[in-house]
Amino acid sequence: MKFSIGQFSSITLLSIKTLRLYHEKEILIPSAVDEFTKYRYYSEANFETERIIKIIKDFDFSLAEIKAILEECNEESDLLQQLQSKFEQIQSKIDRYELTLNSLESIIRVEKENKMETKKSFQIEEKIVDTVLIAGYRMKGQYQEIGKGFSIVGKKFGRHSNGKPLGLYYDGEYKEENADFEACFPIRKGSSSDNISVRELEGGKCITLIHKGSYENLSETYKKVFAYVNEKNIKTKLPTREVYLKGPGMIFKGNPSNYLTEIQIFIEE
Repeated sequence: MKFSIGQFSSITLLSIKTLRLYHEKEILIPSAVDEFTKYRYYSEANFETERIIKIIKDFDFSLAEIKAILEECNEESDLLQQLQSKFEQIQSKIDRYELTLNSLESIIRVEKENKMETKKSFQIEEKIVDTVLIAGYRMKGQYQEIGKGFSIVGKKFGRHSNGKPLGLYYDGEYKEENADFEACFPIRKGSSSDNISVRELEGGKCITLIHKGSYENLSETYKKVFAYVNEKNIKTKLPTREVYLKGPGMIFKGNPSNYLTEIQIFIEE
């Protein structure tokens, strides 16, 4: 018994376009093709093949995989083996996706918490800063050159880093040239070498305010801090600290409008 492509389409609920594609991909080959009209005709055996294709396709097999299965499977046990293999592949993907989802969830949660904490911190406050072990490279030059200092310290002590990088500024005024500053990393351990000083940086009470934005706009935040200092008649001491909570990375510079810098001016006790 032969069925025309239209009849086969109506019975199997597969469009003629799909049947032509299956023929082209050699997945479902008609039992006969008229030599002159090129009309396709299907037999009972084609219905069995179509049934298997539908079962396999429902399990997310690609057309190439379906073709390979049809060529390799002679018995139901062969098909079950292929389905088992596909099951294991999907399960492996699910396991990987679960790990990825858990990691993403953790990152999103931490970022949200950081943003909430940052919003709370965008106000002047007095706080106690702990003494910390640092590796510092002291420099003379222009302020924007501090990045070179961070690079020098990072190469030597980056693997021992124990916190956000910070800059120490020893001048009580702005200097265009020959400014005195130090690029520092909090570290877990280490010893001084190659002009890098490893020592404990004394903590204490400080006036602090977080600046959001590029380093070029830090002056407005400093203005707010010094206004607070003058209003409270607070005596301060050098060096001033800038803690770089979020800034340019080693590869990607990021958006300067999202940089976060904590200014710390210490109180003389």
